[in-house]
Amino acid sequence: MKRALIVGGANGIGLSIATELVKRETIEKVYIVDKACVAKEYLNSKFECYQFDLTQEDYSIFDKFQDIDTLMITAGFGRLQLFKDVDERMIAKSFDVNTISAMRIIKRFYDKLESDNDFYCGVMVSIAGFMSSPFFSIYAATKAALKIFIESVNVELLKAGSSNRILNVSPGAIKGTSFNSEKTNLDQISSLALAIIEELESKNDLFIPEYEQVFKNVLSRYHADFRAEGAHSYEYKLNRIK
Repeated sequence: MKRALIVGGANGIGLSIATELVKRETIEKVYIVDKACVAKEYLNSKFECYQFDLTQEDYSIFDKFQDIDTLMITAGFGRLQLFKDVDERMIAKSFDVNTISAMRIIKRFYDKLESDNDFYCGVMVSIAGFMSSPFFSIYAATKAALKIFIESVNVELLKAGSSNRILNVSPGAIKGTSFNSEKTNLDQISSLALAIIEELESKNDLFIPEYEQVFKNVLSRYHADFRAEGAHSYEYKLNRIK
């Protein structure tokens, strides 16, 4: 890894990955593209920041970064809310930011993915994309679409003879991020950022943090009876809201 592009790197896990990368002598530059600016206390001389709203139609900004060998997409948002209470405009916006933007960006770097040269690519998806998620119906749907997209493209890369893969990072709730309008705490998420970088470098295609401790059983229950697990998830999230 020498030059990286992190989309959504102004805060949260994206900023943490960027911060861990620039500690390496081998890393020359980390481009950060985000709707927000990186806060002054987090700036680094190796950062090069660009403000961009992923709901825009023109994605030519990403043509600036053809010198990268690492792409990490962490942009995305969600809100705990019953579907009946969701503003219809948020349906399209959610897919634009969480799903379509990742597809469009990866399309612009697909030649690098398919080449014989090493290219490290990852996307923050979510464990919500693996199961029904009441109160998160739109968010879960955007992530489920992203999950299937990544799996499908990875097969195409395999059949094309490329050793490069897209890493699907699918955690549950992460403490210390700005996901729920909270303040980023890099100390809380640095270990996860380092784990993601390790998975990227290994060219793995799926990383579910806390899989053995938590999500192996959750997914097993879901596949055994998705209705019962959906009801359990509803009650769990209801308690979170309260």
